[in-house]
Parts: sequence; C-alpha cells; structure tokens
Amino acid sequence: MTDTDGWRFDGLRALFINCTLKKSPQTSNTQGLIDISRAIMDKHGVRSSVLRAVDHDIATGVWPDMTEHGWASDAWPGIHEQVMAADILVLAGPIWLGDNSSVMKRVIERLYANSSVLNSAGQYAYYGRVGGCLITGNEDGVKHCAMNILYSLQHLGYTIPPQADSGWIGEAGPGPSYLDPESGGLENDFTNRNTTFMTWNLMHLAKLLKEAGGIPAHGNQRSEWDAGCRFDFENPDYR
Repeated sequence: MTDTDGWRFDGLRALFINCTLKKSPQTSNTQGLIDISRAIMDKHGVRSSVLRAVDHDIATGVWPDMTEHGWASDAWPGIHEQVMAADILVLAGPIWLGDNSSVMKRVIERLYANSSVLNSAGQYAYYGRVGGCLITGNEDGVKHCAMNILYSLQHLGYTIPPQADSGWIGEAGPGPSYLDPESGGLENDFTNRNTTFMTWNLMHLAKLLKEAGGIPAHGNQRSEWDAGCRFDFENPDYR
C-alpha cells in the first residue's frame, strides 16, 4: 500500500461543473463520480466546489456577456469568475445519443467566449490551468465525449495531464445508471482506478504549473504577436 498522507496541494482550487440535464435537487449520476474525485482533492488540501450548470440561467452564445447581445439575463459572467479562480477545471456530464449533453456543449461554448481574454503576460487567460473530464451514462460514448471535451479545453489554453478522463457506462443499451443499486457502478474497479489516477494527475500538474508561475511566456504571447514579434517564425520564400 502506498502512503499518500504526505502529499499536500494546499493553495490549489478546483471547480467541477456538472453538466447533467437534471436540476437540483434531483439525483445526478454524474455527481456520484464527481464526489469520488472531489473527496480525494479535499483530503489533500485542494479547495473544491461544484456548480450544476443547469441550475443557472446561462445564455446561449459565444460572447462573454450575452446581455449585450439581446439576452435579458446571463449567469455566465459570474460563473466565469469562478472558472478563473480555479487552478483545476473538471467538466462532468452524461452521455445522450452517444454524445455530450446540450448543457456540456453550452458550457464549452461559453468558455470559448472568453478565450480571447489575455493574462498579465499577454498569453490567453486559461494558460497555467489544468483540465479534465468525467463522463457517466448507460450507453456507449465515454471516449468520444472525453475526446471532445479534452480537445476543447486544450484548444482554449488549458493544459491536459496524462489520463485526464474517467467514466462509467453499464452494459450496451438502456439499463441501470451509475448510482442505481443494481448497476455495480460504485464497485467498478476500472472506473474507480481511472477516476483516482485522473484526480492525482490533475493535482500534480496544477501544482507544478503554479509553482513554475504558469506556462513560460515566450513564443505564445498574443499581445506580442499582435505587436509584430514573430518568435523566430520565418515565412518561407518560394520565389
């Protein structure tokens, strides 16, 4: 047995966004998987929080504040403050028709809405943060959903550690969900192992990045590129 009591990640903050279709206080199977990861983080000093996206009036669109584009209200600007306060972001959600939920798609679109914001070093603002994902369902599609989420996060500037995803599905076809007593989900070694590995990899990489001051600010500064710096890029002369 490996002693993990000495590992501390005090000073790190994690945000789990649950993209279930069920409003609180309905039972969310996705929340069951979040609870496993969150318990490990909390035990080792990470300050974690969970936000159930469907409980909030998040407008549709790809602008930071959609009230400036015809919407009467938009909860996203306040949610985005929580995103930016977190060193670790875990997007979690169910599978429907083999794909991510509509709520997950909306959250990713709104993350994208803020992707042009720059940090104090002139990099895209999500640099220096790590991302992962958790997927639940009773139909196939865990890896497909994870690929979509993790690609989206890295494209926006998040750093993705090894094995940054985990999920649970039952047998093919409609059947028990993760938290149903007959599902066997809570005892599934594959899911428990992958969720644990994902959690530790997120904490390790987030700590490394924070102690290093983020991703080195050279060769990736949008502000410098716009100012004319080309970081050794040379346009080939084909004449």
